[in-house]
Amino acid sequence: MSLFIEPLDWDQALLQRYDLAGPRYTSYPTAPQFQEAFSETALRNAITRSNNAQRPLSLYFHIPFCESLCYYCGCNKIVTNNKSRARTYLQRMIQELALYVDLFDQYKQVTQLHWGGGTPTFISDEEMSLLMNATRRLFQLADDDSGEFSVEIHPGRVSVKTMAHLRNLGFNRVSMGVQDFDSRVQHAVNRYNTLEQVSELSNALRAQDYKSISMDLIYGLPLQTLASLRETLSKVIDLNPDRLSLFNYAHMPHLFKSQQLIKEQDLPVASAKLDMLHYAIHTLEAAGYRYIGMDHFAKPEDELSRAQDAGKLQRNFQGYSTHGDCDLLAVGVSSISMIDNVYVQNAKELNTYQQKMDMGLLPISKGFTLNAEDQLRRFIINRLICHCRLDFAELKTCFDIDAAHYFSAELAQLAPMQADGLLTINSQGIYVHNKGRLLIRRVCMVFDEYLQKAKQDSSRIRYSKII
Repeated sequence: MSLFIEPLDWDQALLQRYDLAGPRYTSYPTAPQFQEAFSETALRNAITRSNNAQRPLSLYFHIPFCESLCYYCGCNKIVTNNKSRARTYLQRMIQELALYVDLFDQYKQVTQLHWGGGTPTFISDEEMSLLMNATRRLFQLADDDSGEFSVEIHPGRVSVKTMAHLRNLGFNRVSMGVQDFDSRVQHAVNRYNTLEQVSELSNALRAQDYKSISMDLIYGLPLQTLASLRETLSKVIDLNPDRLSLFNYAHMPHLFKSQQLIKEQDLPVASAKLDMLHYAIHTLEAAGYRYIGMDHFAKPEDELSRAQDAGKLQRNFQGYSTHGDCDLLAVGVSSISMIDNVYVQNAKELNTYQQKMDMGLLPISKGFTLNAEDQLRRFIINRLICHCRLDFAELKTCFDIDAAHYFSAELAQLAPMQADGLLTINSQGIYVHNKGRLLIRRVCMVFDEYLQKAKQDSSRIRYSKII
């Protein structure tokens, strides 16, 4: 039986022992390693290599505006009711796209596109058309509905009519932030959407022929209990989304000011959060969903499940992805591109972003160029986090190394995990067991060279807990 078909093996004592803080590995090296002294020439050279390799493109647009503040949110957002602010921002994003047109091969196809935020549906239907039409004019989008074109929505603040408009523009996948249906929890985090709203919207999306509906939930929110989560999960399962994300709420008010509005005494204790996660995983698996990894669930016939079965699943700044062959070009404030061996992040402040655009400059604030060692370790972490295994023969073929010798120190660090039954290490490679899948971030941390070097640094970066 495939590892990803089997139910997860829950061992609470081991989970508590290994539940350290660590990165989520949407990239390696992780974003704290990005440097302000980053050369635009490095980006241009990376684009040239991408063109020579004839890799397709994934486009990401960061639309930061929200009409209301969700207290738990750690995203880069701008809360405003002034809808006129969106138009000038969209025009600058189109300007940014235009700056890249001459750099990328005109025949490079865009097979994946995502609008994130913020709340992308903050903008009007007319502005949606403006942005999408400009994208099509500047880049070659897959127009036969074979591309994966997705949009994030707040189900309490979007109309069926707008979703029909987005479908006509070419969007075929939706990710909606449900979070929790309990009214007390919703009030505690200032995020509202009723079961009726989500149900009506889900039915409309299916009638409009959207290919995939994904719902985001959060466990560990204030006033949330196992009983309230049970009710929410029951309702979500009845709604029958194709994919689900179940995120751990990480309370980090020192980083995110909005979280200071949450009363710490209202947060569930760590043991209660573990109970919630255990119940949710068991319930979703019983309902026919597979645990893909790191908070993500999908039906067996979903593209994420099929990509994992085929060994083609990848992970990037949007999470798990079926388009691992793409280079990612991200536009808008704070967005992060991943092209060949470079990461590039745009200015995080809206004014700085807009000033650079008004000067005709690429709005880059920092970046990182991966050396050969970084690329090797990125490959390893991606294999482990997506497929829970590492083939030493593949490392020999791709990087010409003897993994057992090269990573002898790392394998020694994994030995206690092998003794605890989380994984197996043999002459062929590393194989993570079902008991270890929830702790895959802990396994990956062993191969994170920057994290290992920072262990003795008292000012090291603070991460959220793994579980």
